[in-house]
Amino acid sequence: MRATRIAFTLGLVLLAGAASAQTTPPTRDDIVGKLNHFEEAAELDLPALKTQVMERAKARIKNDPGPVNRPPIAPDLANLPTFTTQIQFDADTPIIQPASYQTVGRIADALVHTSLLPYTFLIVGHVESNTKTREANAILSQRRADAIRDVLVNTFKISTKRLHPIGLGEEQFLDRAKPTSVVNSQLQIATFAKVPEEAPAHPAAAPAPAAKKPARKH
Repeated sequence: MRATRIAFTLGLVLLAGAASAQTTPPTRDDIVGKLNHFEEAAELDLPALKTQVMERAKARIKNDPGPVNRPPIAPDLANLPTFTTQIQFDADTPIIQPASYQTVGRIADALVHTSLLPYTFLIVGHVESNTKTREANAILSQRRADAIRDVLVNTFKISTKRLHPIGLGEEQFLDRAKPTSVVNSQLQIATFAKVPEEAPAHPAAAPAPAAKKPARKH
């Protein structure tokens, strides 16, 4: 009996340690290390991609291959440096749970690191396959990506010009073999492109010299 009790206690300790390891927020350097290997911008038309996601999610495709075999809608994302993490949201909402505040803060710290300041980033929302419609999941994933962008901009003062939220819903699973896995609800941050250089401001034109008044005759 005593040996059984010891084994049970040891099991609880190991489980607690595993749970702690899974919920430990990433460090700033972990995130920077994933994102600072940018080589070439992906050829992605983001406004068009948003439209394609919604159109495909709403379409009643007669021969839809199903979640396991559904082709990714933006395969070029795989070529970008990417950091993937689990952000906890309230069920069916874009409200970030307090347990994930620290992770979002670490993402903000990474994005203002010297090596990442020259770049813009995608905030990619995903959702696992569930009982909701694909359209509802596409909308939810976009709202969650928007929510992360809003926190980074409003709370951490990251320039909105550097952040591009895009929700892919069920149209690009992170684990296609297990579409209902929670892995498919993870958030991705991807290094997208270099920050566009602003055109130099043109100096104001010098005022024309005042015309001389003719000399008065005496």
